[in-house]
Amino acid sequence: MHPTPCCGPGLSVRHLEKSFGGVRALSDGSIEARRGEVHGILGENGAGKSTLIRVLSGVISRDGGEVILDGQSLRLGSPAEALRANIRTVFQESSLIPALTVAENMLFDRLPIGWHRRLRTRALRLRYASLMEGLGARRLDPSAKVATLSVADRQLLEVAKAIAASPHVLILDEATSALSLADAEWVLHQARRIADAGSVVLFVSHRLQEVKAIADRVTVLRSGRTVFAAKADESVSEDDLIEAMLGRRLARLYPKREGEARSGTLLQVDRLRVGAGLGPIDFTLGAGEILGVTALPGQGQRELLMSLSGDLRYEGAITLAGWRYAPRSPAEAQKYGVFMVPEDRQTEALFLRHSVQFNITCSVLPALTRGFSVLDPRREHETARSGAIRVGLDPQRLPNQVATLSGGNQQKTIFARALLGEPKVFILFDSTRGVDVGTKADIYRLVTHLADEGMGVIFYSTDFTETLHVCDRILVLHEGRIVGTAPAEAWDEERLLRCASGQPAAGAGTRPHAQDAAS
Repeated sequence: MHPTPCCGPGLSVRHLEKSFGGVRALSDGSIEARRGEVHGILGENGAGKSTLIRVLSGVISRDGGEVILDGQSLRLGSPAEALRANIRTVFQESSLIPALTVAENMLFDRLPIGWHRRLRTRALRLRYASLMEGLGARRLDPSAKVATLSVADRQLLEVAKAIAASPHVLILDEATSALSLADAEWVLHQARRIADAGSVVLFVSHRLQEVKAIADRVTVLRSGRTVFAAKADESVSEDDLIEAMLGRRLARLYPKREGEARSGTLLQVDRLRVGAGLGPIDFTLGAGEILGVTALPGQGQRELLMSLSGDLRYEGAITLAGWRYAPRSPAEAQKYGVFMVPEDRQTEALFLRHSVQFNITCSVLPALTRGFSVLDPRREHETARSGAIRVGLDPQRLPNQVATLSGGNQQKTIFARALLGEPKVFILFDSTRGVDVGTKADIYRLVTHLADEGMGVIFYSTDFTETLHVCDRILVLHEGRIVGTAPAEAWDEERLLRCASGQPAAGAGTRPHAQDAAS
């Protein structure tokens, strides 16, 4: 039970409207969030949440409606106006400056400047250390360039920077989606702390368990309108929230496997090592198997997935369907039939200024040409259309710029592109991060169907629950080594967390080569 919020007037968002061209993103977005309250905001990708957040952050102007804070109407025509109202936002996509250091980003608006306008480096590090210690946050190397940080570390820094400003309104947009359980718990604790101190916290998440755990009240958007608002107590179930988001009951989130168990090894990895971050490790992937990879941040999972997809050089031996597999680039890995949906879709997978159609077909364009290597537009469109239909993406979106799509539809675009290459092995690197529950269900069904057809799937997720429900077998990494491997039914969340933390996980297989017996 959450403490009773203090009774300040807080934030009132009334009947917001916003259109982009002929598309109405918000038609009646309304929220009533009191000071002292953590207010959950839910909705599918494309429901209007991102537009609402960008209006409140001053990134875009509204076409209609009103925003009132503590009885005062706010114009919010620019990010500077939002900052003057002390509204701080942690966006789903990073807003940090990659070329600056961790400490410089953290204190960007109050850098210690000395004589001749030179940065006082020692003072900067002391202030950074003091801030992070005061917040109780996991310290990042203050001199590291943000460009070198993992997605999780960038997200942690974004949250710490926003909280350190003691905002009147804090907006957290999927702020825990890439974080470990420990870091996510820290974010939830900080959200509760600053709400109890009198701030308004708007908490946007697709993780319904987190919303139920932290929120005092919840608002659901669907098709640009507020369709549900209630106290987030025991009377409101997760099923109620899902029904409000989708407009229908979701019969089953995690699908059952329909294909028969297959024998034989599709991918065999022996003594794989990548620098000092991974290995040596050995494991196998069977045809038609969904192999889960679980780890806390920075335990070698990125090195593993990037080396398998041809993006990192490695030592050791890999065989694919009995043949030596040694890709020197992602393009070469794809020729072998190994495709990856990467961790950061916007910087690692998409051409944001190009159309959805181009983003689907760009890897197979040479096959869509006619005489003199001229692209056949009709063939390209039909190929993109069939790819979109296969992954549940509306073909009418093909001409749209991919940057205008919701996170879930951007992810489906990447899936459609990968599947045009007819992969033998499909590597999913946290592919449901920041994706709504309806799209998650679509992805789970697609992955299960692909495995039923005989494809091997390597599935890494920061969400232990979905790993347990989606995968056939799970291996756990800690400090670059495999510390546990067993069929999914042998694990639960507590055992996975204990094993991923380097502790004994009673009841689950912990022998490095137990996977061979399970295959």
